[in-house]
Amino acid sequence: MAGELIVSVSGIRDRTLADIDDFCRMLDARGVPVSLLVAPRLKNSYRLESDPATVDWVSARRSGGDAVVLHGYDEAATKRLRGEFATLPAHEANLRLMGADRVLEHVGLRTRLFAAPGWTVSAGTVTALPRNGFRLLAGLYGITDLVQRTTVRGRVLGIGEGFLTEPWWCRTLVLSAERTARRGGVVRVAVAARQLRKPGPRQAMLDVVDLALLHGCIPAVYRWGPDPARPASSAA
Repeated sequence: MAGELIVSVSGIRDRTLADIDDFCRMLDARGVPVSLLVAPRLKNSYRLESDPATVDWVSARRSGGDAVVLHGYDEAATKRLRGEFATLPAHEANLRLMGADRVLEHVGLRTRLFAAPGWTVSAGTVTALPRNGFRLLAGLYGITDLVQRTTVRGRVLGIGEGFLTEPWWCRTLVLSAERTARRGGVVRVAVAARQLRKPGPRQAMLDVVDLALLHGCIPAVYRWGPDPARPASSAA
């Protein structure tokens, strides 16, 4: 059975848009869509609704086959520097999800897909997600259909945003992804946008893509659909 390849990019904003666009064009040439991890707020007071150029770019990419995935609300870390949704009780997660969903709806980028900053979510967040209409959770160790309550196993490997960025890690990521591709598994790789301007991380991501395609992996995005065994269908 052929595996799948899912590439995602986070940290999407005005300052990183040119690097992301260049990277996405490289993937376009390979026939690989991208899952765009979008947050309404980022550090340094960034607000998505005040950045129409980025909103328009993301909207155009989604129309071309990419997926939009809600990636938290404002990247706020806990006191232990864990991810924004890593330890939240259900009522606090509910408030953040409602706020984020409202912003994305306002700018025309509403989605039913969710991946938390740091990829780790609390039990309270898992409870709050379907209550707010979310159908898919992309977590650190798997992709969960929140409607069918099924999970496709497969750990995400990344560069930046909680993952290492050193050259040895980039090489490890490529080798790990190739092993997964050879076994016909789901190759999930993620990169923080600010890393794409660095030759090493960018090349590592492209190497993963090329090796996964060489081993027959089917390019895909995070999506929700009727197949409980393998969530499938890009959901907005």
